[in-house]
Amino acid sequence: MADYDYDVLVIGAGPGGYVGAIRAAQLGLKTACAEGRETLGGTCLNVGCIPSKALLHASEYFEAAKGGAMAKMGIKVTPELDLDTMQGQRKDAVKGLTGGIEFLFKKNKVDWLKGYAQFKDAHTVEVAGKTYTAKNIVIATGSSVTPLPGVEIDNAKGVVVDSTGALELSSVPKKMVVIGGGVIGLELGSVWRRLGAEVTVVEFLDQLLPGMDMDVRKEASKIFKKQGMTLKLSTKVTGVEVKGKKAKVSVEPAAGGDTETLEADVVLVAIGRRPNVEGLGLDKIGLERNARGQIETDHDFATKVDGVWAIGDVIPGPMLAHKAEDEGLAVAENIAGLTGIVNHDVIPGVVYTQPEIAGVGLTEEAAKERGAVKVGKFPMLANSRAKTNHEPDGFVKVIADAETDRVLGVWCIASVAGTMIAQAAQAMEFGATSEDIAYTCHAHPTHSEAIKEAAMAVTGKPIHI
Repeated sequence: MADYDYDVLVIGAGPGGYVGAIRAAQLGLKTACAEGRETLGGTCLNVGCIPSKALLHASEYFEAAKGGAMAKMGIKVTPELDLDTMQGQRKDAVKGLTGGIEFLFKKNKVDWLKGYAQFKDAHTVEVAGKTYTAKNIVIATGSSVTPLPGVEIDNAKGVVVDSTGALELSSVPKKMVVIGGGVIGLELGSVWRRLGAEVTVVEFLDQLLPGMDMDVRKEASKIFKKQGMTLKLSTKVTGVEVKGKKAKVSVEPAAGGDTETLEADVVLVAIGRRPNVEGLGLDKIGLERNARGQIETDHDFATKVDGVWAIGDVIPGPMLAHKAEDEGLAVAENIAGLTGIVNHDVIPGVVYTQPEIAGVGLTEEAAKERGAVKVGKFPMLANSRAKTNHEPDGFVKVIADAETDRVLGVWCIASVAGTMIAQAAQAMEFGATSEDIAYTCHAHPTHSEAIKEAAMAVTGKPIHI
């Protein structure tokens, strides 16, 4: 039997990688994690999920004070924006959480190999000039921003930026153009709109939020327009010209037509993400990628190369931190000889705008392709907690199989939709019917009562509408 330095070596310390490494160590496996960033946590903790939420939360407070929402409740203030302090608390949040992972590595005896790993063979990698061997190697290198052909991103200059650059702006732009109407573009666009920017979102498709339920997508457009965003749907970007500290964005209808020029102080390119696989040396171990640049795995997250596994954004499926985390747990347990499973049919997704937008399972459109369905909807306007909190926008939608009543999907727009969706995901994981949800007692008054009412509406029997 070969003598390896480690039982498990994880490449990448993002949500999937660090969770997988910690779980492997907890299961008694000698474990290392290779990470080239100066801090652990990957994109999510350093320049993604965590810092964006810090700015989203802070900007919500600013808008509530500035826009009169607090005045409706008898609180009169005149806010002053201190962007340096707002950015400072973002950095503090990142520092605390990334440092926490380093502590967990030490606590669980996970070795941090500082540097970027490259395969030499299926059981050997080189990190910062040193060679390490492992019986099992897990690829968890995450993803990076998808570039827009012909558009150069320069975060340092601060005119044409990606999501990382949009987090680091030192002043509020007067005009911002967001290229891409997906989660990242809408979240970061919302931050700067709340702080005073005029935001225009350019989306190639005819609705925002590709992949979400159509009712949600249409309602989201109405809400963002009401909030002051300019939406240019069914529109493509044909070029971006930068002169000094200004940019001109050329757009035209997706189906073709006259060109229009949009002026901007900042252009945010947010058209998606792509797997981080360049530089890994996959060719040296005979591991090919699919047409989308992803690594294919089996149900256990094993690749076709014995001893090499892959999880997270580098494999098919939604590029979500919590999906990667669950896969990190599962792959570690599979390597240890246990049974690690991830139900990819029940992966919730959340857009952390205000209100939040969340969904799990099938959209109504996808569900109907599989057979007959029943649908129940309940507006947040009729929910007592939302009404007293002055949060009337949104709804909950439950989609169930017409014959079995089993819940196939749940979609919601509400101020706390990201928290509410957990109930739906857990119900679906246990194979719940809409009746199961409808006859489960919900605390009153809570936003989650809207899920109960939507479930009751599946059979046409909601109480409060």
